[in-house]
Formats: sequence, structure tokens, C-alpha cells
Amino acid sequence: MNLSYAPTTIAAIATAPGRGGIGVIRISGRELLPFALAISGGKTPKPRTATYTDFFAADGTAIDNGLLLYFPGPHSFTGEDVIELQGHGGPVVLKMLLARCVALGARLAEPGEFTRRAFLNDKMDLAQAESVVDLIDAASETAARGALKSLKGAFSGEIHAMVEDLITLRMLVEATLDFPEEDIDFLKAADATGKLASIRSQLARVQATARQGAILREGMHVVLVGEPNVGKSSLMNALAGDDVAIVTDIAGTTRDTVREEIIIDDVPVHVIDTAGLRDTDDVVEKIGIERTWAAVERADVALVLVDGREGITPNVEAILARLPERLPRVFVFNKIDLAGEDARVDEEDGHPVVYLSAATHDGVDLLKGKLLELIGYKGEGESVYLARARHLDAIHRAGEHLAVATSEWQQVEIFAEELRLAQNALSEITGEFTPDDLLGVIFSRFCIGK
Repeated sequence: MNLSYAPTTIAAIATAPGRGGIGVIRISGRELLPFALAISGGKTPKPRTATYTDFFAADGTAIDNGLLLYFPGPHSFTGEDVIELQGHGGPVVLKMLLARCVALGARLAEPGEFTRRAFLNDKMDLAQAESVVDLIDAASETAARGALKSLKGAFSGEIHAMVEDLITLRMLVEATLDFPEEDIDFLKAADATGKLASIRSQLARVQATARQGAILREGMHVVLVGEPNVGKSSLMNALAGDDVAIVTDIAGTTRDTVREEIIIDDVPVHVIDTAGLRDTDDVVEKIGIERTWAAVERADVALVLVDGREGITPNVEAILARLPERLPRVFVFNKIDLAGEDARVDEEDGHPVVYLSAATHDGVDLLKGKLLELIGYKGEGESVYLARARHLDAIHRAGEHLAVATSEWQQVEIFAEELRLAQNALSEITGEFTPDDLLGVIFSRFCIGK
């Protein structure tokens, strides 16, 4: 059967690359019933019911067999007609099926295009769409639960509620613009400032919850710095719970950055072990030291390792002088088992100090707790939804506009404009005021088939 379809029909392999028991191909477009008939050899699928069938090539030979599911739009994931072919998970078979779909008029889907169509067809808002990839990429159970909450609309519901409250307040304020001689008295009588204070309180609560969700999603980047042979690689192994870095008594063993992701109370922590910082003529070691400083620039926290028997040496002071001022640092006095010290947390010049032994792991849990404290994680993962940097930025901007509105409420035109800007900032989160170029960036980070 020779069929031709609109160029808007898209197809992709929706399962992960490689061999598997089941492979899924997803197709989305308009009026796909003829498509389903062609690939199933004339079987008419019942909507939203699995149909067991062979999948046929153009010459009538079977490519594979399995289940065909047909979801007529708008009652589908994308809002269009959707077909799913669930066959065997061999890469060659899936490529043959995908080629057949293309021959029938579909084109290969771009990354995130199915979810983008769901967003454009009002099946979900932008925050929910982003939570799809967050759920796939979740690094912990708590992060997965937070992503699912966002996908089901918990985060969006909070944003929509504040937007509705802002719209109501804007209607009240803008109604007074036609009667300037009575505007202030009217706003006082309507308790406009009280309504605004309530919105700001709600925004602060959402901001705190979103911040916790962003920590769960993004984690933090921790860089280990210090002189050679102070135990950076040993601490890396202690934090990771595995021998991920080579440990010897030879100074300069680590010549490049070694990265490992660990989970501390469901928070992903990206730990970077670095070359010991010292003057050296070794070309390879010099390159490693340059990479150390590059890693420092990108880090969220620096762990400054010190040999507990020697304390802060002139070389350590030189390292501290080069650390960026904005970078929080934790002093880690290692080798307390050799120095005769006890594991504890202290403070010096406003910086936390942790005494531990990377060799015996004594005090390592104290360090983990201090790291979570530094980034403000309160362990409230069950109640959070995952948030992204752009969400936090939009919430922050909305808060700034509401602060101006609070201070300028008697200047009614300014008051009204700041409320409008706050509403627009919040609406960016759900995609009501989102530029197309931003949508392109967001969905390009999705995997193909989603």
C-alpha cells in the first residue's frame, strides 16, 4: 500500500538504545488510522486497546510482530493521533520498522518533539513537560517522586493559583485608574495591600520549596583542593564508598581531575578530586594543576584538605589566596588518627572546620552533614517538586516586582505595572509567556522518542 502523509507526522524509537526484550516505536500526527492499517496489513485497531499483529514491509513481508496501540487525538499524549508499535527490542528490527514508518510518510522526530507537541496542544504546561525529562534523569528516589509531583501538576498548580490571585488584584487596581480622585481610598477599602502581602507570603513559600527541589535536581559540585599527599584521593574514596581514585604515599599521584557522583540524603553530589597544588617541573602534573583551577572556578563548594599534623602551612595559605572569594570553603583537617585528634566540627574565621580521618572514615558523616547544611538542604524531599534554574529566576524576578509594588502601592500606575510584570514572570514557568527560542532550548535537551 502506497500512502502519503502530512510532513507533520513524526516517528521515533522510544526505548533506550541497545538490545532489550521489548522495543517501542512511537508515531504522532493527524489521521493515522490509514497508517495503522498499512503497517498491520489491514487490521483495524480498536482505540486504546492492544492489537496483536504482524508489522509488514511494503512488499507484504513481515518485519516483526507484537502489539499495536492506537490513540486517536485529542485523547492521547501529544493531543494528535498516536500509534505505538511494541515489538522485539533488537536494534536491527527497530531500525527496519522505523524505516517503514518513514516510507509511509513520517519523518524522524527531533529530541523532545513528542512532549513539545503535548505542550503546544495544551496536554500539559511547560513545567510539567520539563518534569518528564527530570523523571527520566532522576538520581534518587526522592528526586523521582518530586519529578512525578511536578508532572502531575503540583508545581504548576501553585504557580497558577498565584497568577489567578494577581489577575484578581490587577483587575481591582486597574479599575481605579478610571477614577484617580478615589483610587487610594478604594484600594484601602478593598485591602489591596493585604491581598498583595498574602501573595508575597505564598510566593516565599513556593520559592523555598522550589529551592529544595532544585538542589535535589542539580545537586552540588564539590572540589577537593590541597597540597599533595594530604589525603584528597582517600577522602574521595571515603565519600564515594569505593576505590575510585588511586591512593599512594607518592606526592603527585593524582595528575588529572577525577569525578564521581555520590548521593548524600538523596542529594546528588558531584565530587571532583584534583591534582595536588604545588610548584612542579613535571609537564603532565602542570596540566593537571591547570585543570584543578578550572574545576575550582565551576565548583559550588571547595573542601580545603589539610594534614591534621601540620595545620595551615604557607603553601595552604597560597592556595587559599587563589580561591574565588564567592566560593564557600570547608577546611578538612585530615589524618586525625595520626594526629591524636577526635572527629568534630568547628569553625574558624567564619568557615566550617571538620576534623576527620579519610583512612578510618571517622568523621566523614560529619562532613556530609556540613555539606548539606552549606547548600541549605533541609531534608524535606517528600514535600518538594523539582525545579530548574529558570524557574527560580522567574520566581525571584516576580518577588522583586512584588516588593516594588508593595513600596509604591500609592502610585497606582506603578503599582499596576509591577503587578503585571510579576504575573508575566510567573507565567514564564508554565509557558504562557515563553519565547519560541527558549522552547527550542528546553526541548532540545530531551531524549529522542520523548
